[in-house]
Amino acid sequence: MDIEKVNSMDFGEFVDVFGNVIERCPLIAAAVWSQRPFSDLEDLKKHFFAFIDALPQSDPTSIPGARAGQPLYWDPETGQEGILRCHPDLAGSELRRGTLTAESQREQSAAGLTSLGADERLRLAELNAQYRARFGFPFVLAARFSDRAAVSRELARRLLCPSAQELRTALGEVKKIGSLRLADLLRADPAKL
Repeated sequence: MDIEKVNSMDFGEFVDVFGNVIERCPLIAAAVWSQRPFSDLEDLKKHFFAFIDALPQSDPTSIPGARAGQPLYWDPETGQEGILRCHPDLAGSELRRGTLTAESQREQSAAGLTSLGADERLRLAELNAQYRARFGFPFVLAARFSDRAAVSRELARRLLCPSAQELRTALGEVKKIGSLRLADLLRADPAKL
């Protein structure tokens, strides 16, 4: 798909196509649609990420269901942390139940997370639970850039990070994921992102 096609999309089509660039956040795509026309992939990406950067940080304990682990669709009142809460645990219950988004399924599969042994699955579940309890949102990592061993190492390492630093890191990972998803949709070379 080329940028002219993107610019010619009506609202509904744009949200259908780009609504999961940021995991389970179609409202962000809806807001970005109003910024057309886009000059190229970089310009489109810039608008998605500027929207995220402009969001406030919220108190993670003030959002109902924030720690319950169920998938949420993003609500603007949840701010930046709400975007993070829309992401599934890596190799978590959504993967086992088959309820991941198509994009997350492909990304977790590419990292080898769909073929973990029982011990690896248990270790990741423990680390995911510790991470969620500490930060109030799930561990987010651009899985396509990792393998299953690297995911566990990175999760353990980031558990030790200060909260403000981890929020920045996690949002950076959301942007990496979004960049890859935009490149997929526009069939761009991910190496040039």
